[in-house]
Order: sequence, then C-alpha cells, then structure tokens
Amino acid sequence: MTMPSRHIRFDWAIKRLLRNKANYVVLEGFLSELLHTDITIKTLLERVSNQQTESDKSNRVDLIAETGNSEIILVEVQNNSQLDYFHRMLYGVSQLVTEYLEQGEEYGKIRKVYSVNIVYFNLGKGDDYIYRLHPEFIGINHGDTLKPSPAQERKFNIKKVADIFPEYYLLKVKNFKGVATNSLEEWIYFLKNSEIKEDFGAKGMVEAKETLRVNNLSDTERAAYNRYMDNKSYEASILSTQEFEAQWQIEQIEQAEIRGRQEGRQEGRQEGIQQNTIAIARSCKQQGLDVETIMAITQLSREDIEAL
Repeated sequence: MTMPSRHIRFDWAIKRLLRNKANYVVLEGFLSELLHTDITIKTLLERVSNQQTESDKSNRVDLIAETGNSEIILVEVQNNSQLDYFHRMLYGVSQLVTEYLEQGEEYGKIRKVYSVNIVYFNLGKGDDYIYRLHPEFIGINHGDTLKPSPAQERKFNIKKVADIFPEYYLLKVKNFKGVATNSLEEWIYFLKNSEIKEDFGAKGMVEAKETLRVNNLSDTERAAYNRYMDNKSYEASILSTQEFEAQWQIEQIEQAEIRGRQEGRQEGRQEGIQQNTIAIARSCKQQGLDVETIMAITQLSREDIEAL
C-alpha cells in the first residue's frame, strides 16, 4: 500500500507559492469552485494600509486578488482563535472598499469585494463548514426584494442590488467530516487535511497536486516549510495548554462552589436542629420541668437551659 503524497498547508502556499503568476491557476480553481463561477486572476494587490504586528503575521495570512473583471477577492487564513474575528472581517473589507476607490471618483466606481475567510478554530455557534453572507434589501411590510432600476442595471452592469455589496464566505474547515463527495468538498478536504487524493478532479486540483507537493519544493523551501510547521506545532501546543489550564481553572471554581453550597446546606441543617432543640427546652421549662429532666430530653447543658 503506497502512502499518500504529502502536500503543503494552504496558508504556507499563500505565503510562498500562490503569489507566483504561474500558480494562479491553483487559486483560480479554488475560488471558481467556491464562488460557483469561473474566476480569472489578473494580478495580486497589496494593502495600502497594512499594519500587522509580528504576532498577527504569524497567526494569519492573506492575499488580495484582482479578477479579470476588476472585482477584488480577499483570501484570509486564520489559525488561532480570535473573539472579534467577525468584526475584523468587516474592517478588512471596509478598508478595501475605500482603498481602491480613487479620491474624487464617483461612488459607482466602487468595486465588488469578496471576502473568503478560512478559519481553523471554532468561530461562533454553527455546525456547517461553509457559511455565506450575501446581503439583499428585503421589504419589511411586503417581503419583496429591492431590485435595481433598468438604468442602474445598464450603467453598473448588475442584475441585483446585492451585486454591489461585499460578499462574505466563512469556511470552518474543522467542521468538515468524512470524505469529499463533490468538487468543492475536495478543496475543503485539502484545506483540512493538507492532502490531495489522486482521484480529485476539482478545478485547479490537477495543478495543485504537483505544485503543492512537499517533495517538489527546493531544499531551501522545504527547510523553510519544515520550520513553519514546527512553529505551527509549537503554537498549537501552547494554545492547547492555555485552553486546558483555563478549563481546569473553571472546573476548580465550579467544584469549590458546589462544596460551598453543600457545606452551607449542612450548616443550615445543624442550625435548624439547634433552634428546634432550644424551642423544646423552652417549652419544657415553661411547663415546670426540672433542669435535670430537660437536660436528659434535649442534651443541652445546664448553663444553656438556665439561660433560656
């Protein structure tokens, strides 16, 4: 039985290989399958205002592609958990909308932006592995969808108002289970497992099988990739330790609270018994019983009974 060929992780491919024009076909294939339309990449763009910290650069990678019809696609891979990642998605797209509109240009020149986010952590609550945000204006009273006028359709070359607004895709690849049953799932399988099976035939997969093989890297590239994977293992270990310690602390607090409630109930029971005993002793005393008899009945001390 032959072992499957090792392929490099997609985030490292974005860093090193897919920025090469000769390898655009791999990225075009992935985006075509995801967006369900044929994508041609004209060029890769650079962020005008990119202020990533060193830790941010390690945690995520991104790539901005301009398509043949001048649309912009932001592909971002996020490895570690980030609570405000939804907000970051919005911020990143907002930057692109404004950065690539020339100062003084009419708003009609704003370009369509696709935000493709590949995350390797549990973001939000949801069991699917692909989510899409495609905004439409829906009538509150009649439930109809707002449509562009014929003049707007012609001037801006759109069929729907939503064609103007940014479109978001969120791929929670760890939620993907089992085997790939269609061409898009072949790409999701690769994103999760860094493995391309021989029978995969999605767009761009044939080229990816060769381009992304670890064995096809130069010695320098392979050494850099191995260092990158070692760093990823170290980061995963640190993150796992932090998550375990946080969970352990939560469990310790919960157990302390349970013990406190149990001890409180026990103290309450003891106090109730004591109060009941005193009430019996007081009643006996009122009925004229002598102290020795009351002591025998209640097990209280002489001092306690005389103090009643």
